[in-house]
Amino acid sequence: MNTILEKKLLSDEVYQMKISAPLIAQERSPGQFIILQLDTDYGERFPLTIADADAREGSITVIFQSVGNSTHRLAAMEPGEAIENVLGPLGQPTHIERFGKVVCVGGGIGVAPLHPIAKGMKEAGNELKTIIGARNRELIILEQEMEAIADELILCTDDGSYGRKALVTEPLKELCESWKPDLVVAIGPPIMMKFCAETTRPYGIKTMVSLNTIMVDGTGMCGGCRVTVGGEMKFVCVDGPEFDGHQVDFDNMMRRMNTYKQKEQEDHHQCHIDLKLEEKHHA
Repeated sequence: MNTILEKKLLSDEVYQMKISAPLIAQERSPGQFIILQLDTDYGERFPLTIADADAREGSITVIFQSVGNSTHRLAAMEPGEAIENVLGPLGQPTHIERFGKVVCVGGGIGVAPLHPIAKGMKEAGNELKTIIGARNRELIILEQEMEAIADELILCTDDGSYGRKALVTEPLKELCESWKPDLVVAIGPPIMMKFCAETTRPYGIKTMVSLNTIMVDGTGMCGGCRVTVGGEMKFVCVDGPEFDGHQVDFDNMMRRMNTYKQKEQEDHHQCHIDLKLEEKHHA
């Protein structure tokens, strides 16, 4: 059993949880993830990136958005309750070294897995500039944490309610032209990562992306997370989650992910109905 130690609401339906997991905390590296199962009888297995870890305390931190049945159930849990199964660390760690100039780009909830990578890049001696984007100010997360490690933090919102009114690709292009980074790391919605890779492609700047596909077992057995990279089939859970953004077939990946989009929306709607009925019952 892995006990929930802390829980915090970061923005609308985005939660931060600290979970007791001593062995994972000791072994984890930036870029890796875990798979959770809330109960062993009927519980869905779902992946979450490790946003932070404290080996001394024996804890890991995850940040997630409650969008389906399992994440809604996780969001409803409180400190002191335990999660039945937590498997990890999984996936290949981020390759961190002193590249020189590094730009880290995070979109929405993607800022969570980006944080340990950005921290690692800075600790390795890189000059670090970070771009964070979201639809509006309320959805910006980890601003202070990112500002503490970056040489420059650029904030963008779609509606202009905070920072620049722009997509993240706009300041990214400006940095490609004026600052000439040696590496770009982009994590966020697939469409955002696709266009970050297209932004850097003309400049020949190496661009790494972290993919978050449909995943069941996390060990390469189910094949649900397969993607095409450089014309070859790869499994995100064991070969990734990070790949060369210029080699990823994003269009194919997004078509596969949209297969279950209607079902996910139905689950999201039903979860809200169930929560309202439960609140009414306890009122």
